[in-house]
Amino acid sequence: MDHAQAPVLEALSAYHRRGPLSFTPPGHKQGAGADPRAVEVLGDGVFASDILAMNGLDDRRMGHGVLEHAQRLMADAVHAEHTFFSTCGSSLSVKSAMLAVAGPHEKLLVSRNAHKSVIAGLIIAGIEPVWVSPRWDAGHHFSHPPGPEQVAAALDRAPDARGMLLVSPTAYGTCADVRAIADLCHRAGKALVVDEAWGAHLPFHPDLPTWAMDAGADVCVTSVHKMGAGLEQGSVFHLQGDLVGPHTLKLCEDLLGTTSPSVLVYAGLDGWRRQMVEHGRSLLGNALDLAGRLREEIARLPGLCALSCELVGPGLAFGHDPLIVVIDVSELGTSGYAVSDWLFDERAIAVGLADHRRVVVQITHADTEQSTGTLLDALAELSTLRGTLPPPAAVALPSPAGLELETAMLPRTAFFGPVEQIPVERSPGRVAAEMASPYPPGVPAVCPGERISQEVADYLRTGAEAGMYVPDCTDPSLRTLRVVAE
Repeated sequence: MDHAQAPVLEALSAYHRRGPLSFTPPGHKQGAGADPRAVEVLGDGVFASDILAMNGLDDRRMGHGVLEHAQRLMADAVHAEHTFFSTCGSSLSVKSAMLAVAGPHEKLLVSRNAHKSVIAGLIIAGIEPVWVSPRWDAGHHFSHPPGPEQVAAALDRAPDARGMLLVSPTAYGTCADVRAIADLCHRAGKALVVDEAWGAHLPFHPDLPTWAMDAGADVCVTSVHKMGAGLEQGSVFHLQGDLVGPHTLKLCEDLLGTTSPSVLVYAGLDGWRRQMVEHGRSLLGNALDLAGRLREEIARLPGLCALSCELVGPGLAFGHDPLIVVIDVSELGTSGYAVSDWLFDERAIAVGLADHRRVVVQITHADTEQSTGTLLDALAELSTLRGTLPPPAAVALPSPAGLELETAMLPRTAFFGPVEQIPVERSPGRVAAEMASPYPPGVPAVCPGERISQEVADYLRTGAEAGMYVPDCTDPSLRTLRVVAE
């Protein structure tokens, strides 16, 4: 296919040249009615290109196939059989994929380190999760994707499961052995869905981890806004094989998706695909060089450690995306939360993820020697502040066993059933009726339907006191939790 084409961008350009008189949404009518103060901040182009897909980007019956052409080009670029765009983020895309594989009261293998959107999919669909334990990294106090042995054990426990939902890479860049897990699922006749939200860039450079479609996954969900150049909420899901029908997947996406998709988001996806096909290898190669040099320089800074090979090996991750730079700050005598705040407040540098002992920075093709140099200068100054930064608050980190909670009822039953709000100190032994997801990365420490342990209750309480952000609880202070009424 001709990847010099960008059907959405070309249709937008034609719309601008034609300049039709609009009596349709959006009501600002390409900026004519927008508040000038909003235009001053957002720019004329945002409003000018905010048009309808029907009777705007295309005709009223979508007869020119603009979107379909763009999706076929994306599929061709990454060697998928089918590709669908979503303007509601991978949070919606992953739910659509789950619904296409399993229905109410059917079983689905789910990696327990899944994002909160996966748990939301379980609640919406009434799916019974069969939890697959991740590989717990007790030394670094976080989890990696499960290995083939964990998946095989789950398949033995639930031979009637319809398929599996796997998360790889994680927000820390750690990756699963997707090929081995896909082989296990396929030998059992099960579909494998991979939440690869952090891996949209993987198909475009050979020195990156193998992406899910090349490793045999049936459905792969990617967030182009994370490691690519799409706008926020720009998501793509890819499909291959015959275990999940393309029409079924599209129907499930249509069931959940918006009827007012953002053409701006479509345009971002279309432009990024063209950029990656034409220049991705060189752009990502430069990013890999930058990330490698950044790690080398961080290694010279007292009190800081850029993790990579330490995360990979037997019982740990299968691989690691080198563009995700995980920086352990614990030897500075402070927490990742405090370092994140210092970088933002003192040096206007934002990091994507902070936890009790780390910050995580993502290097993309947009970075330069200047951007990584500015970060390195800030880290060098930070390393001189050892002993003067806020000491880490005592977080009661649970053991791996303490994180593996008993599933007492379906997530849907717990979420929609009779509930009560109780002090977190009284929650051990009770069944959760809400998610509690430290964010980012948004992996629930407890899910609806799970029996809360003392370790998890202590972790949530002390984590909130230490600066952990848990946005999805009814009580964001975590003084109380929502539980199933007794």
